Amino acid sequence: MLPVVTSKINGINIFGKPIDQQTRCVHWHSKLDVIAIKFKCCEKYYPCFSCHEETADHKSEVWPKAEFDQKAILCGVCGNELSIIEYMGSNNTCPKCQAAFNPGCSKHYHLYFETEDGRQKTEETAPRTNN
Repeated sequence: MLPVVTSKINGINIFGKPIDQQTRCVHWHSKLDVIAIKFKCCEKYYPCFSCHEETADHKSEVWPKAEFDQKAILCGVCGNELSIIEYMGSNNTCPKCQAAFNPGCSKHYHLYFETEDGRQKTEETAPRTNN
């Protein structure tokens, strides 16, 4: 799959390697892969960690718990922005349009958000493509 040239949802740019207008990307593109994450380091939305790693010119930073009230998740179906707290408590469903989110994304929270166990990215925890 080739990335689209530009991807915008409700006027918000999606960076990285999106392949459609619902935030799916070359790495994650199932029916449920419809969120983008605003990266703390650059305040830009990317479909996934790998998109940021491959296209940004800087290292990523995780959101600290003290900032979990910040809007940092974008529903690719309706464009609703959720705070990290709202997203984590959403039961993998957009509260505005009821679109289902991929429950497997929780396995990668440590790449985006400060977590209890404080895991950092390693070969074992880095996301793999699902192609």
